[in-house]
Amino acid sequence: MKHIIDPYEVINDTQRNNSDCPRVVLPEEIFFTISIVGVLENLIVLLAVIKNKNLQSPVYFFICSLAISDMLGSLYKIVENVLIMFRNMGYLKPRGHFETTADDIIDSMFILSLLGSIFSLSVIAADRYITIFHALQYHTIVTMRRAIITLTLIWTFCTGSGIAVVIFSHHVPTVLAFTSLFPLMLIFILCLYIHMFLLARSHARKISTLSRANMKGAITLTILLGVFIFCWAPFLLHVLLMTFCPNNPYCTCYMSLFQVNGMLIMCNAVIDPFIYAFRSPELRGAFRKMLFYKCLVVF
Repeated sequence: MKHIIDPYEVINDTQRNNSDCPRVVLPEEIFFTISIVGVLENLIVLLAVIKNKNLQSPVYFFICSLAISDMLGSLYKIVENVLIMFRNMGYLKPRGHFETTADDIIDSMFILSLLGSIFSLSVIAADRYITIFHALQYHTIVTMRRAIITLTLIWTFCTGSGIAVVIFSHHVPTVLAFTSLFPLMLIFILCLYIHMFLLARSHARKISTLSRANMKGAITLTILLGVFIFCWAPFLLHVLLMTFCPNNPYCTCYMSLFQVNGMLIMCNAVIDPFIYAFRSPELRGAFRKMLFYKCLVVF
């Protein structure tokens, strides 16, 4: 599975010599620190929604789904660093059965993070679309029961897909699906957002009394989508280049930036909670209450 998650690791010396670009190596401490911060921030988001009844609505459940996806992306790197530390200390046999199994598990977490993010953003986009153009029927269409069922189906599918990709990662169709499915899904999400804003513009007069708060939510989620694409697109391009032109010197040169691309993925988990807090007064108020309560407990 490492040839998908870290394709640069399997490039042989001959292929590396085709490019004059040295591999960019970042300290593992940077990855570990960013991952810890990402886990803690998204955990605070989850706790804020769980502890505040006014936030227990479908849209915030969808945001929690995205937060869980971000947490999985951060946990992937934390667990990987812990395994590397144990291996360096001699507690794990290099390429042993346990390490191979652990690698497959954390690789599944990584894929699950990507799939979960894509589907969470998709369902949030659909929620915003219904909020804007079917505001009067929103609470009839988007109920808590339907939201929970939708999220259950999404995470069941994502879990099954993550396991399948790990098991069949050495098969060419699996690699092709991994590198082609996600960009197509992102294009679908972008088309949905574009359609939503075009309709919002053409129906501005009809939704003028409802659009301010709802459009603010749509803009927030557009920012989330933009950050997601910015942070994940370099990695997806990396996998595409590894699949279709591993011997090309220009492709090899780009692949030397793998760790930089990995750091961008970790940063996505750190940035998203700040977007929630900056754009949502409800979440911002919940964060303040939690911090105020902790300060009272400490002092």
